[in-house]
Amino acid sequence: MDLKERFPKIITMKFIKQNGLSLTFLALFAVCMAGQIFFGFAEHNKELQELNASSISLISYFSSGHFIEATFENWESEFLQMALFVLLSIFLYQKGSSESKDFDANEDVNREPDPNRKGVPWPVQKGGIVLAIYKHSLTTSLLLFFLLAFVAHFYGSLKDVNEENLLNLKPTVSADEYFSDSRFWFESLQNWQSEFLSVFVLVILSIYLRQKGSPQSKPVDAPNEETGG
Repeated sequence: MDLKERFPKIITMKFIKQNGLSLTFLALFAVCMAGQIFFGFAEHNKELQELNASSISLISYFSSGHFIEATFENWESEFLQMALFVLLSIFLYQKGSSESKDFDANEDVNREPDPNRKGVPWPVQKGGIVLAIYKHSLTTSLLLFFLLAFVAHFYGSLKDVNEENLLNLKPTVSADEYFSDSRFWFESLQNWQSEFLSVFVLVILSIYLRQKGSPQSKPVDAPNEETGG
């Protein structure tokens, strides 16, 4: 095999090595999403049969309230957790945690952007309003994703409730009525609390426990009271 034949393979392997973490989580997402669709589709049709209603096709399932609500209910809590973690870690500290900035050190993330630094992103070179937006683009994007998922969750949950009401010969509810309904807020808060608990556990456990090789952990020989990774 000559160099020309090997070159695409080299590029592919290099790309996988450089992007292994994101590609692995993307693959795990795809597998779990496929599993959710498979079992959710079966579960929803089972519920329809119990109500003496006709089963629906897989294509129809994608637009059903059951699928939309189940999907975005979880995405909503994930984006909220990440957005708040990124935002609150600017101002709040946890002594000894690898997930916290150091109390006294001048962290690199606090420095003002230097447009003369080699390889800086183009918004830093541009400056002005573009740079002002870019400085907070991570939190802004996560909060935007949260809001979009929240709206989609509300829409899907409302649609699911009204689909059930129609099958049970009950009156449908409006969006205004459903926004204060216990079912919708139960769906949201049961996910939010689990996300906040997981962050709390990570922050606290990273004080005392270690994982060699992980950037989420302090070095194995670091003192418990040492803050930061």
